[in-house]
Amino acid sequence: MSMSRMLKLVIWKEGDKYVAWCLNNGVSSFGNTKNDAIESLKEALHLYFEDVPLENVTKVERPAIESFSFKYA
Repeated sequence: MSMSRMLKLVIWKEGDKYVAWCLNNGVSSFGNTKNDAIESLKEALHLYFEDVPLENVTKVERPAIESFSFKYA
């Protein structure tokens, strides 16, 4: 039986690349465009799920993305 799950991603530009990160399991990838980053992430997720059952994915509902500043040594 096939199972599906809605995964949540965050995409941002870092330098001249785009980074796509899955909030449900911490898998990330990158690309030259947003679409490239998403496609690379899909490939990384396929590889990840070869070893991890889909039912082990952390459910993330209504994530709030917040920013803050801090000083460090």
